Amino acid sequence: MRVFRKVASIAASVREFIAPTYRPERHYMRGPGPACARRSPMGGTPLTTFNVR
Repeated sequence: MRVFRKVASIAASVREFIAPTYRPERHYMRGPGPACARRSPMGGTPLTTFNVR
C-alpha cells in the first residue's frame, strides 16, 4: 500500500507541475495593504504622483 501512495503522490506532483490548480483565495486581496498606508502622510488615501492640469 505504501508503494501505491508513493506513486499517487508522484503523479499528483507531476500533474500540479504541468497544470497547476488555480486557487483564488491565494491571490485575493482585501483593501489597501500596509504599504499603501506607509506611502500616505496621514495614513489614509495615498497622494497622487502626477500633475493634473
